[in-house]
Amino acid sequence: MTPSIYIDVKRKMITSEGEKMLHIEKEISGGDFICLVGHSGSGKTTLLRMLSGLVTPTEGIIKVGEEVWFNSQQKVNFKPQQRSIAYMFQDFALFPNMSVEENIRFAQKEKDKTKVNELLGIFGMHKLAKQKPAKLSGGQKQRVALARALASSPKILLLDEPLSSIDHEMRERLQCEILRAHEYLAATSIMVTHDMSEAHRMATEIIRIKNGLIIENDESNCSCLR
Repeated sequence: MTPSIYIDVKRKMITSEGEKMLHIEKEISGGDFICLVGHSGSGKTTLLRMLSGLVTPTEGIIKVGEEVWFNSQQKVNFKPQQRSIAYMFQDFALFPNMSVEENIRFAQKEKDKTKVNELLGIFGMHKLAKQKPAKLSGGQKQRVALARALASSPKILLLDEPLSSIDHEMRERLQCEILRAHEYLAATSIMVTHDMSEAHRMATEIIRIKNGLIIENDESNCSCLR
């Protein structure tokens, strides 16, 4: 069973409008696909980075299932490698000196060639397995980054505007691929996007953040998995 996520964290942010306090309190059901929306500087990416352990909250708690990843009062703070997460960045962060196959395999704690081959097949990349990222298109790089995220079998998949640099036609195709990857992984996915139509198309729940606070939640239904 996919564990729920409980978040109650605060952190000071320096924005173009001055210093603000990010305060997010939310329980996310296990297996949901969450879209975070809001203007630049509202705290969306900061929240992802706190979940991943790349940024430390000023205070609060992060709990995944029965496992506490962060608790400021009890001085618990799991390192990123101790948290069962995969983080997909805007620029995909692929290793340029590694092939497609090697990029995917790198994410595995226990190397499993069979799973790597399975992921290459899911994303139609068997013919590209030996290619380096520099020779791939934007859509192909996105598929490699997704396959690499899945290779580690995380409990939480974090996606920071993964489709922002892709044209409209490819973007719609990859939205469905991300959702199929989410379903394959059977994890909880949290994605930052500025595109409300994309959020309504993909999310089971939309969380709006403004000035560091949740202002409204939307229940949504994904059309790609119907």
